[in-house]
Amino acid sequence: MTGGPDTPLGLPWPAHAARGADGAVRVAGVDVRDLAAEQGTPAYVLDEADFRDRARTLRAAFEGAFAEVGAGVDVYYAGKAFLSVAVARWAHEEGLRVDTSTGGELAVALRAGVPGGDIGLHGNNKSGAEIARALDAGVGRLIVDSLGEVERVAAAVRARGAGAPPAPVMVRVTTGVHAGGHEYISTAHEDQKFGLSVATPADGGDSPALTALQLVLRHPELRLLGIHSHIGSQILDPAGFAVAAQTVLGLRADLAERTGYLVPEVDLGGGFGIAYLPGEVPLDVDRIAKEIAGAVDATCAALGTPLPRLSFEPGRAIVGPTTLTLYTVGTVKPVSLDEGTSRLYVSVDGGMSDNIRPALYGAHYHAAIVSREGAAEMVLARVVGKHCESGDIVVHEVQLPADVAAGDLLAVAATGAYGRSMASNYNHVPRPPVVAVRDGASRVLVRRETEDDLLALDLG
Repeated sequence: MTGGPDTPLGLPWPAHAARGADGAVRVAGVDVRDLAAEQGTPAYVLDEADFRDRARTLRAAFEGAFAEVGAGVDVYYAGKAFLSVAVARWAHEEGLRVDTSTGGELAVALRAGVPGGDIGLHGNNKSGAEIARALDAGVGRLIVDSLGEVERVAAAVRARGAGAPPAPVMVRVTTGVHAGGHEYISTAHEDQKFGLSVATPADGGDSPALTALQLVLRHPELRLLGIHSHIGSQILDPAGFAVAAQTVLGLRADLAERTGYLVPEVDLGGGFGIAYLPGEVPLDVDRIAKEIAGAVDATCAALGTPLPRLSFEPGRAIVGPTTLTLYTVGTVKPVSLDEGTSRLYVSVDGGMSDNIRPALYGAHYHAAIVSREGAAEMVLARVVGKHCESGDIVVHEVQLPADVAAGDLLAVAATGAYGRSMASNYNHVPRPPVVAVRDGASRVLVRRETEDDLLALDLG
């Protein structure tokens, strides 16, 4: 990563991250050394223009691909990846709707000014209060996840009194397609908590998915908007989406044959993969949009059914690459390995409290020294955190300069998705701020937690 001024870092770094002639990295024109001095470390640094560009590009790719086959499409930003008031507002300004999965995420989207009709609410175990809040807000869709929830949403509408409009609902189904980078983030196989199976039971009766769809139709308090499927996360092969689309569209046709009702919308979820390491290739957005559109068109033609309106829910693919986490290096020590080799353990001032994914999933990340350019040879290193866990690993393996030392600034790439969202206060470590950068200026989107924040919750 040597060169003259403004040498782009490339994947997997934010689009506007570059190393200057002085060796320091700037993101959207903001020097990371200035960010560290002003905001402290650790800090999540988010490239706003990169976020907006990715949102626009993804929306345009899907709108264009489905326009070619004569279908409409909506793109929802999956707030679970990372949600703040500003980010929800950016997504909506770029033409996306917002998908939420809890009452807290719904509250953030509403605070951002996103109209209720442009918000969806997920969740496999929604509380009564969350359902009521969604109805109050007039959300565009409630994604029901079980037979019991069908009844609970209908009861919530009845409780609002005569004249209450029916709740627009989608039924989440599991297609049996197993896709994604880890078992815990593959969400369409049968043995997991989400959705209702499309598989026919051993007794030959209706599948749980078909049963739920028919149950919704029997409730005047509900309006069946469509069928929802989500097959996993960090998906790099588009084939799974085509198979899932065929399954869901077949279920749609089966329901129409049974009841005469053809649901107007099908949601195929998100989970589009990104690059986490140099040399990795993210899922091509134009390619996946065209392949899914082609599969939907061909399947509907074979079934003899008109095309539905499609919807998708990308999160990681929009926010993941836009953000790096900035740390300050502390303790550095070599650790001997087998056969006379060694690994340099580089400790930083954060860890599993600001990025749990390496410990939870074995996720791999890339790191670099960003306050200067190392003059020493590159050596095998492991970046670890400050927590009282041997599994507190931030980056399992990376090449860093042998002269890395306390006080250096180190950045980890592609932490926009799930870093802050899954952050914790383990060991009573306050969570880092989220700082947006654009056109040479920075602003804090989410402030740093303090010890006073932690103590304010402790009633003694």
